[in-house]
Amino acid sequence: MMRLRLLILSLIVFPVCVYAQDFRVNDIRLEGLQRVSAGTVFAALPVQIGETVDDVALREATRSLFRTGYFADIQIGRDGNVLVISVLERPAISEIVIEGNKAIKTEDLMKGLVENGLAEGQIFKQATLEGLTQELERQYVAQGRYSASVEADVVTLPRNQVKLEINVDEGSVASIKHINVVGNKVFDDAELGELFELKTTGWLSWLNSNDRYSREKLTGDLERLESHYLDRGYLKFSIDSTQVSLTPDKEAVYITVNITEGEIFKVSEVDLAGEPVVPEEQIKRLFLMKEGQTFSQVLMTTTSDYITRRLGNEGYTFAEVRGIPELNEEDNTVKVTFFMDPGKRAYVRRIEFRGNTKTADEVLRREMRQMEGGSASTARIEASKVRLERLGFFKEVVADTKEVPGTSDQVDVEYTVEEQPSGSIGASLGFAQGSGLVLGANIQQNNWFGTGKRVGFNVSTSTYQTVYSFNYTDPYFTPDGVSRGFNVFFRERDFEEVNVSSYTTDSFGGSVNFGYPISEIERLNFGIGYTNISIETGSRAVQEIIGSPRPIDNIDWVVDGATFDTECVTDADGGGCDLSGIRSAFDPNESYIVDSPDGWIDANGDDFDIMTVNASWRQSTLNRGRLATRGASQSLSLELSLPGGDLEYYKLTYTGQYFRPLTNALTLRLRTKLGYADSYGDTTELPFFEHFYAGGFGSVRGFKRNTLGPRATPAENYSIQDVVTDNGISQFDDFAYLIGSDGKLRTSVIDDDDDPFGGNILIEGSAEILFPMPFIKDQRSLQSAFFIDAGNVFDTQCGEKQLNCFDVDLNKLSVSAGIGVTWITGFGPLTFSIAKPLKENEDDDTEFFQFSLGTAF
Repeated sequence: MMRLRLLILSLIVFPVCVYAQDFRVNDIRLEGLQRVSAGTVFAALPVQIGETVDDVALREATRSLFRTGYFADIQIGRDGNVLVISVLERPAISEIVIEGNKAIKTEDLMKGLVENGLAEGQIFKQATLEGLTQELERQYVAQGRYSASVEADVVTLPRNQVKLEINVDEGSVASIKHINVVGNKVFDDAELGELFELKTTGWLSWLNSNDRYSREKLTGDLERLESHYLDRGYLKFSIDSTQVSLTPDKEAVYITVNITEGEIFKVSEVDLAGEPVVPEEQIKRLFLMKEGQTFSQVLMTTTSDYITRRLGNEGYTFAEVRGIPELNEEDNTVKVTFFMDPGKRAYVRRIEFRGNTKTADEVLRREMRQMEGGSASTARIEASKVRLERLGFFKEVVADTKEVPGTSDQVDVEYTVEEQPSGSIGASLGFAQGSGLVLGANIQQNNWFGTGKRVGFNVSTSTYQTVYSFNYTDPYFTPDGVSRGFNVFFRERDFEEVNVSSYTTDSFGGSVNFGYPISEIERLNFGIGYTNISIETGSRAVQEIIGSPRPIDNIDWVVDGATFDTECVTDADGGGCDLSGIRSAFDPNESYIVDSPDGWIDANGDDFDIMTVNASWRQSTLNRGRLATRGASQSLSLELSLPGGDLEYYKLTYTGQYFRPLTNALTLRLRTKLGYADSYGDTTELPFFEHFYAGGFGSVRGFKRNTLGPRATPAENYSIQDVVTDNGISQFDDFAYLIGSDGKLRTSVIDDDDDPFGGNILIEGSAEILFPMPFIKDQRSLQSAFFIDAGNVFDTQCGEKQLNCFDVDLNKLSVSAGIGVTWITGFGPLTFSIAKPLKENEDDDTEFFQFSLGTAF
C-alpha cells in the first residue's frame, strides 16, 4: 500500500517530464524519514541547492542513496523548483533470538552477527543475513558437523521493525573412520599414522576430539608427512592427491592420501656462499650436514638457523641464510649450498617496554644485556628476555626487533610483558595437612611498589607455629648486581603438631645477607646471623631429647620407709642430686627413676645463643622464576655455627633440578635434594632441632609430612594410682614402690608413641613428566605432573632403641608414584597430589591424598 501511494503521488504531483527537462534546485524536501537523520541523506546526496540538474544527475542521486543501504525504495520528483525525495526505510532489528545451539555459545554466534552488521537497533539487510547463515554453517562444518543447518526467519513487527529468529540444527559430529596412505613402501601404515594429528575413533576420542575432521589439521598432517620423508633423504617425495569423502548420512569421514616416495639422496658436498662477514671456518663449525650423510631437511634448516643467529650476534639482525639443495638424479646425490646475505650491521636505537603497568622501567632496564647504541646482538636480546622471565614478575615476555623507518642500519627492540601477582597484601587464610588452619596478616612482595625489591611483613599463626617477621632484600644494592638483605623474626613452634616429637621452641634473631653475581647464571651468597632459642619439653618428649622418667616437682617420695626430696637424693641419708640412688629395696638392680641414658638436653642444656655464618652457590638456567618448564638449576649451601657459641654444628645441603622437553606437550623434570649435618667442638652431637626430615610436599609425596626416617625412643611416663599404705609403706611385699607424700603410687610405663626424630643425612630424588591439563587454556599459572618420588632420612649415630634408624642404605629409600597439580591463584598457591607408595619401610606413615591452600610446601 505504501509503494502504491508513493506511485500515485509521483504521477499526480511530479509530471514525468521532470526527467526530460533541466531545472535549477531552489530547495530539497525529504519525505518518509523515521530513524535515518536528514544529515545522513544530505551527506550521501550528490545534489546541492542552487545546482541545475538533469535526468542523469537524478539517476546518480538515486544510486547514491541506495548505496547507503538504509532504504528499500527511493522516489525522486519535482514540485516546481523544489526537489522532493521520498524514501522507504529498511526495517530496524528489534530483537535477535538464537535457538538450538549447544556446541557454539550464543555469545560467540552473536559476536559473529555484530561483526557482520546484524545487531539489535541496526538496519536489517536480507542479503547480509543470508550470507551470515552460510558462514554459521561453515563454522559448524569446521567442527565436523556436516549435517548442521541454520535457518533464519524474519518476523515483521509494528513501526517498521523486525525480529530475527535463527534456528540452529547442529546435527551430529562426523568421525573419521579410516585414514589410508597409498603408495608407501619404505614406512608401514602404523608408523605413518603416528604422524597424523587426526586419528580414527578411539576410546579417548571423546576427550581429545582427535577423530573430528578439520581441513587445517589435515594440512598440518600432510606437512608432517612430507617432512618425515624429506628428513630421511627422500627429496623426490610428493603427495599426488588427497581425497576426503563423506558418507551419505554425513556421519563418517574417509581420508585417502596418495604419495610417491622416490629414492634416497646422499649429501655429496656442503658449501658456503655469500658475503663472508664472519670467518668462514667459524661458520663451517655450525654445519650439521656432512658429506656422505643421508640428506635431512631438518638438519639443513637448523644449520641455516644457527648461521643466522651467529650473524645476528655480530649485529647483522636482518641476515638471511638459505640452504639450497642441488639434486643429481643420476647418482641420487645432492649438493647443499648455504647462501648468506648478511645485509647491513644494525645498531639499537632504542629499547622500549610495554605492558609493565606496575613495574618501573628501571627494574626491567637493569636486566638488559643489550645496550642502546650498541650493535644489535640476537644473543644479548634473547639473554635480556630470559633475565626478565626469571624475575618471576611476569607470566610472559615477548621480544620484538623492529626496523627504524627511513634507516637501513637501526632497530628498536621492544619487550612486551604480561605482569602476574608477585606477592600478597592483606589477610591470608589457608589450610594445609600437617599445619591445619593458617591465619595471617602479611605484606609479602617480591616487587615492592614496582621497584623490584623484596619486602615482607608477616604475622601468622597456625596449630604448628606463630611467626612475627620482617625481611628486606635489595637485589641491586650496587649497580652491578650485588644484593643486600636482612631479616628479623620471633617464632614459636610446636613440633608435635607436624608429626615430630613433643617439644616446643621459642626463638628470635636476625641476619644480614649479601649476594654477588659471578656470571650470568651463577651467584654467590654470604650471610651472618644471630639466633636465641629456648626449648621446652612436654611429658611425652622422647628419650633422645631428655632422659625419662623425670622427677615430679614438689612431691616427697617414700622408699622402704625413708623420705626423699626429689631435688636432692643420693641415698637413704639424702644429699646430692643424683636420682640414680633410688632403687628397689628388694632388688638393687631394678631402677624406678632413671632407667635411660641422658638425652641431648641433659648433656647440652635448653637455652642457647647461636651465631651462624652461611655461604651458598647457585646456578640457574631456568626459563621462569615460577613454574619453570626448561633449563636447570642447582645450589650448594653451607651453614656453620661459629665456635665459642653455645652450640657448634654445620649443615651442608645440595639441591638440583633439570628440565628436558620430550615432546611439544611433555617435559621431563628431574629433582634431587641431598643433605649432611653434624656437630663439632664441645657439642656432643647435632642438635635435634636441626635434623633433616622427609615426607610430604616438596619431599616424598604419598607419605605423611616429616614421618620418613628414624623414630625416637618413646618416653617413660609415670602412672599414678591410689594405694593403701601403712605409715607411708606400700603394702606390696615384692617391691618397694615409689609413693608420694600424697599417698599415691607412682610407677613408670613406656609410651607407645614412637615419634619421627629425623637424622643427619637426607637423600631425596624425583622424576616427573609435566603435561598440560586438559580443557585449561592458560597453562602458565598451572603445572601438572605424573611423578615418582624416592627418599629417606638416615643417621650415623642411631640410638640402641631407635626404630627405623639406619646408616645410609639406598635399599631403604621409600618410593611413591602419583599425580600432582600446582596452581598459582589469587589466594596463593593451591597444591594437591594423589600418590600410592611403591616401596615403604615398616614404620613409614602413608597418605594417599595431600593438599595445601594459601601456603606452599
